[in-house]
Amino acid sequence: MRTKLSLCVLLCLAVVTGCRQPGFPANAGNLTAVPAPVTTQLPAAHVYIGVYERGVPQSYSQIETFAKTIGHQPRLVLYFSGWGEQFQAKFAQQARSHGAIPLVQMNPTNISLTDIAAGIYDTYLTSFADQVRAYRHPVVIGFAHEMNGWWYSWGYGHTSPRVWVAAWRHVVTVFRRQGADNVTWMWTIDRNPRTISAVPRYWPGAAYVDWVGIDGYYFKPTDNFQGILAPVIKTVRKFTRDPIFLGEVGIGQVAGQAAKIPDLLAGVRRYHLLGFLWYDVAQHGGLYHQVWRLEGDPAAISVFRRGVAQMVAAGR
Repeated sequence: MRTKLSLCVLLCLAVVTGCRQPGFPANAGNLTAVPAPVTTQLPAAHVYIGVYERGVPQSYSQIETFAKTIGHQPRLVLYFSGWGEQFQAKFAQQARSHGAIPLVQMNPTNISLTDIAAGIYDTYLTSFADQVRAYRHPVVIGFAHEMNGWWYSWGYGHTSPRVWVAAWRHVVTVFRRQGADNVTWMWTIDRNPRTISAVPRYWPGAAYVDWVGIDGYYFKPTDNFQGILAPVIKTVRKFTRDPIFLGEVGIGQVAGQAAKIPDLLAGVRRYHLLGFLWYDVAQHGGLYHQVWRLEGDPAAISVFRRGVAQMVAAGR
């Protein structure tokens, strides 16, 4: 009897303390370490107006200025997360206090996607996922966006679609394993016409994607929705019916903001998109020497305010 009682005590201690005993798995003490998932999926029936501003996530002030400018609180606020950076919970709480949802683009700059897919970075991903889960409110996350472009280290010509898909699936799997089900996964491509035929090869499958994001900008006076964004929307619709959101969009002042904003909003309605995120910055140098900002253009602001108000009131 004493022998059996001692054995029972030892087994109980093994489970409580996590010490490994013969016949027990190495993680026996962590069997309940992953808490129950938090499920907070975003409804696709809403209209989402978003914005990106310089200075985020360290500051929310420019987003507040943008909200006052357009007469509407953005529902999505974007920030870019460098590889190794933790989830910006303080920024997420600021966004929530303004009625907004954080949209995080995780950028694995100069990181091997093969290593990510193989689990080499699981400690980091697990930590990030746990922080997102602890936030307990909706978060939209993208990973290695605009992969059909060549300007990022993970993109076209640098990483094969097969490896990219494996890395995406692994990242999503880690988050789900940790119970971070408050994430809406947004798979984001660029409207680049030179690589549009490659887009389907990067599709990770419906089980790993909630929203499709498309990035595209108006550079020239001749640019319009049908020429810039419609072709890639039609390509996407050949392999998925997932909701589409314009993850980054801007109309350069050279293109004529006030004249082209109605065209953009009409395209969002025509193709029944979730909405769009305005890239409210000025860029300098090369092809991207453009001013996307609305501030400073009274005519553009007026058209934008009126159009957004009508879109929100109509539900699209």
